[in-house]
Amino acid sequence: MNEEVYHIPALLPETLSALDLRPEGTYVDATYGGGGHSRAILERLKPGEGALFSFDQDIEAIERAIPDERLTLVHGNFRFLTNFLRFYGVEQGGVDGILADLGVSFHHFDDAKRGFSFRWDGPLDMRMNQRARRTAADLIASASEQELADIFYLYGEMKNSRKIASAIVRKRGEGQIATVEAFLAVIKPFINPRQEKKELAQVFQALRIAVNDELEALRQFLTQACRMLRPGGRLAIITYHSLEDRLVKNFMRTGNFEGRAEQDFFGRNLSPIKLLSSKPIVPSDEEVERNPRSRSAKLRVGEKL
Repeated sequence: MNEEVYHIPALLPETLSALDLRPEGTYVDATYGGGGHSRAILERLKPGEGALFSFDQDIEAIERAIPDERLTLVHGNFRFLTNFLRFYGVEQGGVDGILADLGVSFHHFDDAKRGFSFRWDGPLDMRMNQRARRTAADLIASASEQELADIFYLYGEMKNSRKIASAIVRKRGEGQIATVEAFLAVIKPFINPRQEKKELAQVFQALRIAVNDELEALRQFLTQACRMLRPGGRLAIITYHSLEDRLVKNFMRTGNFEGRAEQDFFGRNLSPIKLLSSKPIVPSDEEVERNPRSRSAKLRVGEKL
């Protein structure tokens, strides 16, 4: 596969600017993916001095590592950020900037055997970490009707989530729903034909989030990222849907995920991080035209206090 099309990094110049890169600094790319952001960061680090730690739980991304002595590629989930960094000798407060691009790589959507897209038939898998035990088919087979309804409502914002869940439970009584095609056959009667692509994307997003426990992993990552940054260090997060963006915005604004501002006796904000702009940075029209999949990207930037 051509390296240039494996993944086109969204908001690349804006992200590099947000990180306020220092040539001798220590940085983390928590979502290596196709290596686009990592490569651009390495180009700005001084040989022999700067350091970049990049994370990815997908072995296919790890196998595409950029050969560079300043890069340490970690095969693991970013929810274990602190443990991995300490293993490599980086202590709390020792990082100058942390980036996470929460988008799914083109490669995942376009690879039928990974099961991320409704466009191709293949196994109903959706695991970001191929060593993980539970696939989307396993989740569909084992979750209760209420759990399934909650997944499609909370993570996919499907108003008819109960009907979809009920249909899945009825169908799985006849046998396992193991492929994308079989899953589509169950849910398509509940999809509005005039909004088919949008609603199918919402259902698949919901299932992917649940399979990979994405929102809880994001909460754990953000909490640890804040601790690992030095005062003045930057946190740059690119989100692609409202569930992620709400968590990131609340955390950067208040230091918690509920968005509950806490103040001391003198009325000073107790948040350990400062949101640098009330509005997210979004792609230009030119970038969207060049890379349509960046359309929903939102970059938020915080600074450690």
